[in-house]
Amino acid sequence: MHVILEALAKDMEFTGDTERDMRLFLELHGCLQTADHCFDVAQEAQRIAHLYGADPQAALLSGYLHDISAVIPNHERIAVSRSLGLEVLPEEETFPMIIHQKLSRVIAEELFGIRDVNVLSAIECHTTLKSGASLMDKILFVADKLAWDQPGAPPYREAMLNQLDVSLDDAAFAYIHHLWQQREQLKVVHPWLKAAYDDLAHQFKATGSLESFNL
Repeated sequence: MHVILEALAKDMEFTGDTERDMRLFLELHGCLQTADHCFDVAQEAQRIAHLYGADPQAALLSGYLHDISAVIPNHERIAVSRSLGLEVLPEEETFPMIIHQKLSRVIAEELFGIRDVNVLSAIECHTTLKSGASLMDKILFVADKLAWDQPGAPPYREAMLNQLDVSLDDAAFAYIHHLWQQREQLKVVHPWLKAAYDDLAHQFKATGSLESFNL
């Protein structure tokens, strides 16, 4: 195991109870708010998994661990990512917060022992989504956006909830479209986000349903 990961796991005894281990790990690193957010996202992901016939336990695991890399300070994330052998895209170097999704996958796999590739994939793209996203990718992506961890209600929440009654793709696109409308004001447009937008837009264009998003 890489020395960086060994240092993160110092004083931590993993039991295999992912919810318990997630909370203790984040609390040991002073990330109490993140622990609460991860719990909320896990519950929302499980709810959506039931709606769409996905594995509810995998959805829970994805939610519990999606932000587990909060233990790495933002200003250290690029250096840590490179040390761990992760590809660092220019957009991630400009805005390091985004690379936390890749770091969370590594921690979930190496420290928490997650081997389910669907869970790991969902964690890795939960902020941006990606091209060819799987069912679990979309479930966690949507759950993370609905389980808002800031004061007040997010401006896209009502649209996402309405579209979730139509399909998971519609709910995911409601959020991505919200970002896309203000992409000029974003610090970066991650290429995975653009690829996910292009994928879904092409799909909705083919079915003639893009009009519902006012495009």
